[in-house]
Amino acid sequence: MRIVDLTAELNFREVDVLLASDEMEERVENTVREIVDDIRRRGDEALCEYTKRFDEFDLTPELMRVSEEQIDGYAAGADDELVEILGHAAKNIREFHEQQMQDSWEYYGGDGIRLGLRLTPIERAGIYIPGGKAAYPSSVLMNAIPAQVAGVERIVVVTPPRSLEENPLVAAALKLLKLNEVYRIGGAQAIASLACGTATIPRVQKIVGPGNQYVQCAKRQVYGIVDIDMLAGPSEVAIVADETCDPAWIAADLLAQAEHDEMAGVWLICWSRELAASVFDEVHMQLETLDRSAIARVAVVNKGITFIVESEDDAIDLINHIAPEHVEVLMAEPDHVSDKVRNAGAIFIGRYAPTVVGDYFAGPSHVLPTNRTARFFSPLGVPDFLKRTSIIRYSGRAIERFGEMIEKFAIAEGLTGHAKSITVRRHKA
Repeated sequence: MRIVDLTAELNFREVDVLLASDEMEERVENTVREIVDDIRRRGDEALCEYTKRFDEFDLTPELMRVSEEQIDGYAAGADDELVEILGHAAKNIREFHEQQMQDSWEYYGGDGIRLGLRLTPIERAGIYIPGGKAAYPSSVLMNAIPAQVAGVERIVVVTPPRSLEENPLVAAALKLLKLNEVYRIGGAQAIASLACGTATIPRVQKIVGPGNQYVQCAKRQVYGIVDIDMLAGPSEVAIVADETCDPAWIAADLLAQAEHDEMAGVWLICWSRELAASVFDEVHMQLETLDRSAIARVAVVNKGITFIVESEDDAIDLINHIAPEHVEVLMAEPDHVSDKVRNAGAIFIGRYAPTVVGDYFAGPSHVLPTNRTARFFSPLGVPDFLKRTSIIRYSGRAIERFGEMIEKFAIAEGLTGHAKSITVRRHKA
């Protein structure tokens, strides 16, 4: 884990170089573009061919949909205690997102003018659930519950062919949320089918959910045909800590993110060299105990950085510049720092609030902006599944009062047809 001393100067240019992310390979872009175009042209036929090629699964249109009985059968293999825990987590997530609901509104502007905003849920949302080692039941909850709270009528789930057989707890999460429109397709081809629609797969209006670089690349390429949640990159955590926090706790929180992915960003920000050294030692001791130590070790070696800064204020400035997915403030008195963090996907305040409580149980969705995009993106939530429609009511009195101004505005832009649309009404108002 690299140590970078910023006590002499908070050099953001140096920080940017250290945190520069790898660009998407051109090979991936070209492959995905071919898949998307092929699915658009040939639909189910191409979808079956890609499933055979990439997943070694003989798929037919008749086999694409997983029946409700099959979901129940797969879910039966899940551990009862874990299913109960899923239920507790789902309750917390639903309660949190119910607080995000907003009402449509209107106000009276005088002279018969009423203006407002109407909020309506999108009709169809698609959720991608990865397979293999990245199949997480928590992602089912975190993606689907905000859509359900928003009132989305039809939620379509896609997941690689064998993922439910191999991950019964994912099936249990689907059953718990009564998600019964599930298709056994994965990869970029699944994203393309949701965006373009096929004879079997319905076209949706928004696609959410995690996935590998091919899935993320496909989401980027279909954006505009449909909406997407965000382009998710490797997990990130930045921990601001003082000497009152046990170095073992800090190390454990860094490694909890490092075990996600070899490209995960794990960053410690502190103003104590002694703490930095202690955490460094703890990280390397705890690495030996992890089941996924090989993955975590690569992340720690290649992406792990301890930034030593001069003060708490410098730590705040650095956090806001980095704009991490997760920020932990592990301090005896964390509010001075946490209250001033503007750019973060989620902020975990105090020594008893590690990122992991947000990953599974606290309530806010763990679908968060990565790759430093927390400067302008927000966590997935109910508003992401709601459309905003402007409402405008005008009266003859209003046209009489404001029409001439609107005409002149239109003429100033060279749009005389716009002006005439007002003129014909003024003479009748």
